[in-house]
Amino acid sequence: MSLGRFKDLCVDVVSPSVMTSFWGQLLGLTSPADNPEVLLGDRPEKTIWINRVAEPRTVKQRVHLDLHARSIEALERRGARVLSPSSAQQHWAVMADPEGGEFCAFVREQLPEYRLMELVVDSADPEAQARWWAGVVGGEVGHEPGKPWYWLENVPGMPFRYWVFTPVPEPKTVKNRIHWDITADDLDGVLAAGARLLRPKDDTIGWHVCADPEGNEFCVFLPPVAEDSDGEA
Repeated sequence: MSLGRFKDLCVDVVSPSVMTSFWGQLLGLTSPADNPEVLLGDRPEKTIWINRVAEPRTVKQRVHLDLHARSIEALERRGARVLSPSSAQQHWAVMADPEGGEFCAFVREQLPEYRLMELVVDSADPEAQARWWAGVVGGEVGHEPGKPWYWLENVPGMPFRYWVFTPVPEPKTVKNRIHWDITADDLDGVLAAGARLLRPKDDTIGWHVCADPEGNEFCVFLPPVAEDSDGEA
């Protein structure tokens, strides 16, 4: 039995207006008029929160998105640029968003309405990471013999197909600009599994900020405290 459930994604940006428009067009999500810094789909789990931060991107992103695209030229018209084109050996293009954040584009003849294909996390130990997260949010661990990466699929609530962990030699050095949120019945179970508490819920934030065994930040949302018969928590 899993400890939690996938909730949504968050993206740190310097310019929310630019990046909300950019990611909304690329992923097939919309931003409501009364909350222009969030992207919504037809399910709550497709929500992407666009968070303003002061610090610009300085290093290669350790977490990135892979998406379906009609053409690379269409992405360039929306403000993306090509870092590494697709080839016979690499069936995707490595792109950069308007703030330099990496993502990968897979060109398709038929473009789905929701275009987020997978979430990719650089890892020192991809198998351990995949198995740890399977224990937290469920799903099945996948692996292709002879390949160095592992993935999760069939994760309850996760609106994209794959959550991929791929090996890299470099360690994590800065806060990830893309992170995920989960819901859980209690925080203690997540911490007992090996997560580390970075910041507890307080008067400013209504969630607990944690890190997984390799230091990737994620947020844990707990059920609201039930009120007693006197209306007091």
